[in-house]
Amino acid sequence: MESGDGAAVEEGKVRCATWIRRPENAHLVVIGKSSRPRSSLEIFAFDPKLTSLSSSPKATYEFEEGVEPVSIAVHPSGDDIVCSTSTAGCKLFELHCREDNVELLAKELLPLQDVGPQRCLAFSFDGSRFATGGVDGRLRIFEWPNMSIILDEPRAHKSFQDMDFSLDSDFLASTSTDGSARIWKTDGVPVTSLPRNADERIELCRFSKDGTKPFLFCTVIRGNKPLIVVWDISTWKKIGHKRLLNKPASIMSISLDGKYLALGSKDGDVCVVEVNKMEIRHRSKRLHLGSNVTSLEFCPSERVVLTTSSEWGVMVTKLTVPADWKGLSFSLGLSQSHFLHFRSEFDP
Repeated sequence: MESGDGAAVEEGKVRCATWIRRPENAHLVVIGKSSRPRSSLEIFAFDPKLTSLSSSPKATYEFEEGVEPVSIAVHPSGDDIVCSTSTAGCKLFELHCREDNVELLAKELLPLQDVGPQRCLAFSFDGSRFATGGVDGRLRIFEWPNMSIILDEPRAHKSFQDMDFSLDSDFLASTSTDGSARIWKTDGVPVTSLPRNADERIELCRFSKDGTKPFLFCTVIRGNKPLIVVWDISTWKKIGHKRLLNKPASIMSISLDGKYLALGSKDGDVCVVEVNKMEIRHRSKRLHLGSNVTSLEFCPSERVVLTTSSEWGVMVTKLTVPADWKGLSFSLGLSQSHFLHFRSEFDP
């Protein structure tokens, strides 16, 4: 495995990847790979001093022939992993770590055993809810870990594109491939559809995570202009927008402490925005040269991002931002005044 801008996985195509939070910041990375004859789920160790992943996996699970990983979600505790597959529903994996030994124990996830591919999987911030958004447009919200169904909406969307839970775990935002977006209470009640103009497509969504006044960030294509649009979740009204990446985003992420928002483009660029000022603080041009960035996640305790693409595999990149990580922080506020400097750009 190479660090910085180097590709990390050479054998098989990487389909998805994310961080696994572990005690004492000994974090791991789980990677879903498509290969023949068998695809796999692999666990790698992360070295923060070298900004690199281990040269070989600490644990590997091989799927049945013809089964490929589609998406992955990891419980905030770091003990449970859910992986959606192409033809075998969703699988649950328990992670067992003892010193340097890592073991993946596969278990059946009965309520999701026979469902189709789930493009979106998400755990709530407090770990009490688990949501799935299918290629078929069906939304399911469960209690975790008992998997009691809270909401089962077969026609939530035409087909899911993105979803995210709010910091307080009360709301779920979801977007569709047809450009629409909806808000749900996690007790199962639909709240609203986000308003949009006729020439707007809402694509990606992330709630603010700094613990102050909550907002929802969405990537929006207005005509042919890619924008970041901000909604106040107390009213679900737009309060401003800004153009940052200057090209369509394929993926969006927000750091655990809420200070930074990251965007990955469809041709391999990555930029990181300081949320408090809505200004770009880091750029990695051509990080995944000419390839769609399919995964983008902040490290839980370092100013590092994990990215993937089918062509270039997995990369871990150290960000050129202040290394001021102090765990989950509630000190930085994001108020409506922060958007006044570009409110004049906003067309009601």
